[in-house]
Amino acid sequence: MTFDASDDQDDRVDGRDETANERADRNWSELLQELRVLQTGTQILTGFLLAVAFQPAFAELGTGARMLYLFLVVIAVLSAIVALSPVALHRMLFARREKTVVVAFGHAALVTALVTVSLLLIGVVAFVFEVVVGEAGAWSAAIAAASAVLILWVVIPIVLRRNGVSR
Repeated sequence: MTFDASDDQDDRVDGRDETANERADRNWSELLQELRVLQTGTQILTGFLLAVAFQPAFAELGTGARMLYLFLVVIAVLSAIVALSPVALHRMLFARREKTVVVAFGHAALVTALVTVSLLLIGVVAFVFEVVVGEAGAWSAAIAAASAVLILWVVIPIVLRRNGVSR
């Protein structure tokens, strides 16, 4: 991408007086804040999962619980990799005036990371309930967690977006 004087013009009528580059910088800053929140939660869950395997009671887990555990470890690692990918891309494209590309990629990566983190959260709840109260409790807890994610992360944002939040 080459720099063009037209990039300096405000290309949106949204009440902000900013250039395309200023918008990209602002969007990147907002994206980084969201990634920081996501990364903290993911790191805590990943640390919890990695510590579980070294507990004496881990040897007593059944095959189903062990398979769920391994699935969760994979999802936790995948979540961290996906959530960090915008930072890696930013490093590779640093000072090349490709901020809009980085922001677009970061948005897609953040949405993907939210999906993997939702699976991770639901799975961790199911895993803990499986160990503590058994399979029926695990299914109930997983359904409740999935419902909360669906309502709070999908339904409410879609309704607010459709209805216009500022009204």
